[in-house]
Amino acid sequence: MIWVHGGGWQDGSKDQCLPLRLGFTARGYAVASLNYRLSGHAIFPAQIEDCQAAVRWLRDHAKDYGLDPDRFAAWGASAGGHLVALLGTAGDTTEFAPTPTPNTSARVQAVCDFYGPTDLLKFVATPGYTSHANPGSPESKLLGGPVLDVPAQAIRANPLTYLSAGDPPFLILHGSADPTVPPQQSELLHAALRAAGVASTHRALVGAKHGGPEFSTPAVADEVDAFLRRALRLPPASKP
Repeated sequence: MIWVHGGGWQDGSKDQCLPLRLGFTARGYAVASLNYRLSGHAIFPAQIEDCQAAVRWLRDHAKDYGLDPDRFAAWGASAGGHLVALLGTAGDTTEFAPTPTPNTSARVQAVCDFYGPTDLLKFVATPGYTSHANPGSPESKLLGGPVLDVPAQAIRANPLTYLSAGDPPFLILHGSADPTVPPQQSELLHAALRAAGVASTHRALVGAKHGGPEFSTPAVADEVDAFLRRALRLPPASKP
């Protein structure tokens, strides 16, 4: 399980690891929590380049850590949700790969996206969220300019740009009262995945905002566990 932290692409660190807090190692998962270059140091696509590099490193060193290189799941929240969605859809492309292209794959086999952005152009045009088009917004800092002034960058950062039928299954959770990322962003991702023939489960947490205790309940942990066991073809969870 590969955790990618949030923080508007400008804050946060790998120390903020939800799967560890929810006890996923006790459920039998190995957990790797990633750092990536923040937007104050480098603009997009540095962030997804770093995430893909980490996936390749983990796959190259799978034997050293007792990992199954064919069962990698990516899970992230907020900005991390955006990046794991990109890991899911762009893993079968060379768009963000260094030159020469590595032999090791950056693909993941399952994605858990918690309230991540998808289409930044539609995001900043959503009523109630238009302040994110301003030059100082996290989205504009990520792209290197006001979102509406750099549409090519926004399209390049959109996971839907790389969507194909062979992408891994997704589990998407989003608070219905999220004041930071429009809930419609997750609805858009879910609809596009389903239209492309990719397995996707979307659930709105009624009344939940941007993160919060609703996303770290035992019931949510069980939901993620059940999804991953289906997606990765793992045995059922053992009963106490």
